[in-house]
Amino acid sequence: MRALVVRLDSFGDVLLAGPAVRAVAARAEHTTLLCGPLGAPAARMLPGVDEVVVWDAPWVGFDPPDVDRAGVLDLVDRLAAEPADAGLVLTSFHQSPLPAALLLRMAGVRQLAADCEDYPGALLDVRHRRAPHRHEVRAALDLAQAAGFPLPEGDDGRLAVHPVTVPVELTGEPGYVVVHPGAAVPARQWGRERCAAAVRLLVRSGYRVVVTGGRGERELTAAVSRGLAVDLGGCTGPAELAGVLAGAAAVVVGNTGPAHLAAAVGTPVVSLFAPVVPAERWAPYGVPHVLLGDERAPCADSRARVCPVAGHPCLSGVRAEDVLAAVEKLTGRPPGLESDLERTS
Repeated sequence: MRALVVRLDSFGDVLLAGPAVRAVAARAEHTTLLCGPLGAPAARMLPGVDEVVVWDAPWVGFDPPDVDRAGVLDLVDRLAAEPADAGLVLTSFHQSPLPAALLLRMAGVRQLAADCEDYPGALLDVRHRRAPHRHEVRAALDLAQAAGFPLPEGDDGRLAVHPVTVPVELTGEPGYVVVHPGAAVPARQWGRERCAAAVRLLVRSGYRVVVTGGRGERELTAAVSRGLAVDLGGCTGPAELAGVLAGAAAVVVGNTGPAHLAAAVGTPVVSLFAPVVPAERWAPYGVPHVLLGDERAPCADSRARVCPVAGHPCLSGVRAEDVLAAVEKLTGRPPGLESDLERTS
């Protein structure tokens, strides 16, 4: 059987689809993952994926492309060349699966399943209803099971990626803490001054700190590390970042893709969680974590990209001391131990 799984969103969304992809792959001879450009690097890291098809859908993403008739037909023709026997359309709770389902039907996919509140007509064979308040990972697994793809025995359902390697330059630094100050949108960022204060406090408390960021975040990571921490801004692609996160004792990060990548390599997460999306659906999954932020802030559930409330109250109340306490909790270090030892040495 050939199977097709669709997840058209961003890097973190595709990582969260990983357990459902494994469930499908366990019963399929060939599994294709259809994703967007932002999700493609994550798709290539997922166990169970035999083929990745990348397409920029005009109904998802922060900056969707215009509808291109030729591009749509090219995708349909590509999928129709070897049509899947079964397809799973994975979406977030606020998205419709029907545009993707229409294209898959045009491509000849035989059995289609999706979470759907709207009437699907002839587009879906399994119209599944998502359970309320379900985490995105669990919701995708529920759909997979309803479509006949339960998790195989022995699979714990956690996030996972292909094996990664901790960079050589960090292998001699056990117990380091990663601080990742960036986020996909401004509403989910804690702010560079607060991140810099957390780095200073972590270093003073005896932690080795590594600051990470993408190619466009070199200025941000330099401002946060300030010579006190290892600055890897712009130095790591997705696989290299996974290696850095895998070697860490804990990761301090907002609700953005690297938080889910940390969970996928089994590293505890201090989550600076802006509640513009609900934590019950998007919190780090399957690893110890501490959520910091005001979940009752006025921006809650707004899905805002830029904070709609003056002063960014959901995260502005989080202090560097709160981050230190959360790191100490996750790493098992008694509060103040390192600083006390340093004062007596």
